[in-house]
Amino acid sequence: MKIEVDHHSGLPGVFVRVDGKVRINARQLHYRELNNMIKGAAAEGAEEIVVDNVYGQRYIGSGIRRAVNITVHGVPGNDLGAFMDGPRITVDRNAQDGVGNTMNSGVIVVHGRAGDIVAMGMRGGRIFIREGVGYRAAIHMKEYRKFRPVLVIGGETQDFLGEYMAGGLVIVLGLGKKGKASFAARHIGTGMHGGLIFMRGMVEEHQLGKEAAAVQASDEDKELIRPFVEEYAGYFGGDPREIMRSGFLKLFAKSHRPFGGLYAY
Repeated sequence: MKIEVDHHSGLPGVFVRVDGKVRINARQLHYRELNNMIKGAAAEGAEEIVVDNVYGQRYIGSGIRRAVNITVHGVPGNDLGAFMDGPRITVDRNAQDGVGNTMNSGVIVVHGRAGDIVAMGMRGGRIFIREGVGYRAAIHMKEYRKFRPVLVIGGETQDFLGEYMAGGLVIVLGLGKKGKASFAARHIGTGMHGGLIFMRGMVEEHQLGKEAAAVQASDEDKELIRPFVEEYAGYFGGDPREIMRSGFLKLFAKSHRPFGGLYAY
């Protein structure tokens, strides 16, 4: 089914096509109108979509299933890139809650901070947040065979990081502090039964959920996360070698079936 994209084509500057690139001025657009245009442009084969003047419109890039570059100028609303499968989304400022909700593949890069439940139910792809995130990042993150989602957070995280995490890889760099970062988040890995969390800095045992354990990351562990730290530095700057020289903690699930005692089988 062809998605109509020309609802505002008669309004100068709202929807412009130039050399295969689509540029949308979102200033006066309802989120449904804006997403109709973005999805329609992607369906028609646009390789690059630039969205200007975004002020909290929700669901940008959600459900798109092809490789397309989407650049967002402004602050997108909830569920940026939800259920997406292939696009690359770049945000030049902050993002609100639910970034990458249940995304399958693709890349999201946020040049600021993000809100709560980043990467909720994420199943594949990569998310890079330059600064910190809110509560319950990576909740219900999962993986299947070759599909392993990755979330890299440059700053800090609030409580309940990796809650009920079933798979995937989370890297928290704790940048912006002098010396070795000491994280304040609590209940990290509560209900965790899969995946790995790497935190660059200090975490006390009382900050962990009872289902999570922590050890110093080995050299082999660091080689696992190195490509993603290098990719982070490629987007936002910094020296990945200096970051990797710091100590990392590896957090993992104590059991793959932590709630087995609640069931009769």
